[in-house]
Amino acid sequence: MKTPRTVLVALLAAAALTACAEPGDEPAGPSPTGAATVTSQSDPGPSTSRPDPTWKGGPSTPPGVGGTTLNGTIRAGVEPNCLLLDDHLLVGGPRDLLKPGATVQVTGRPEPGMMTTCQQGTPFVVESARRA
Repeated sequence: MKTPRTVLVALLAAAALTACAEPGDEPAGPSPTGAATVTSQSDPGPSTSRPDPTWKGGPSTPPGVGGTTLNGTIRAGVEPNCLLLDDHLLVGGPRDLLKPGATVQVTGRPEPGMMTTCQQGTPFVVESARRA
């Protein structure tokens, strides 16, 4: 009889997967009521790893911990609205200042794991920029 054997294998697999969970892990599936489990997280405050779309630029400030300052002439990328400075893809910053052909000094942080549609350069999140 294959049905009891299949059920036994499924139960053993479920028990083995449950045993692999770390203490405090929550189940990935829906709750018994069918609704997904919602957990609250404390507000970490403003994120410095993503550009602020309301930022309009200003004087350059020394880079913070892990920050970098780049100098050079901006060139257009192969995709629309993609700007490159050396081998860095500029993400965020004042677009009225950051244009192809402009010689600038930008301060920010490289984000090599960031997903973009530009398909070239290492993403560099601009925190401040000024004409050089």
